[in-house]
Amino acid sequence: MSDDAHTALELTGAAFGYGGETRVEDLTLSVPTGAAVALIGPNGSGKSTLLRGILGLADLTAGSVRVLGSSPEAARRSVGTLPQSDARDTSLPVTVRTVVSMGLYREFGAFGRIGKTGREAIASAIRLVGLEAFAGRIFGELSGGQQQRAILARALVSNPRLLLLDEPFNGLDRENREMLLDLVARQRDEGRTVIVSTHDLEIAKAACTHVLLLASGHEPGEPGHPAAFGTLEDALTLDAVQHAFHDSTVELDQHTVTTTREVDAP
Repeated sequence: MSDDAHTALELTGAAFGYGGETRVEDLTLSVPTGAAVALIGPNGSGKSTLLRGILGLADLTAGSVRVLGSSPEAARRSVGTLPQSDARDTSLPVTVRTVVSMGLYREFGAFGRIGKTGREAIASAIRLVGLEAFAGRIFGELSGGQQQRAILARALVSNPRLLLLDEPFNGLDRENREMLLDLVARQRDEGRTVIVSTHDLEIAKAACTHVLLLASGHEPGEPGHPAAFGTLEDALTLDAVQHAFHDSTVELDQHTVTTTREVDAP
């Protein structure tokens, strides 16, 4: 067992799923504190399920998991999350400042008084993502990239020790990509542990120290499983990526994993 002070995430034979159905399995790995992990794999390999399992929001169907030395539920206060943009409700008439303040609800409660310290943390998080001029704007009126920044500020406002980002770069223009890429690198440099689900190798190479490759099952509905885990140099190889995607035609260009074969989610 790894030293908890130096290990952000410890999985031993872990499997996660929903309603008794396992979506990703055979996970045995140790993520060092301060690492930035690129989580790469085809649709259906269990990337989002793994991230939800780390939060205690997916069922642990086998093995064990320790997050920041505790159970996922106990560690949740110290974990910041940015979900996929398609899981976001943009219809509520709330301001950017209110959205960011939601990241403090675990500490103060939904109806608690945030106070001066909380207001300063909200302003700092908004400033960190470059949205000072939009703090009073309605969240749903922002562009997709600006919404992504606001949700990232919500994830950062509580000063988390672990940051989980689920496909944060999907659909972003170059300006917003560069901002997020720089921010991920800064979080890592400040000692936070970051796990970012992505198909974008530019993110992995520019901002991450490690990679976890997940392979989908050979048949639709079969759980995903690890193909490789380690440092970028050791784990992000053409052979490992081809194994993860079950496709010998996969190529690794400068930015993305490209394949001629579509992999359907279960």
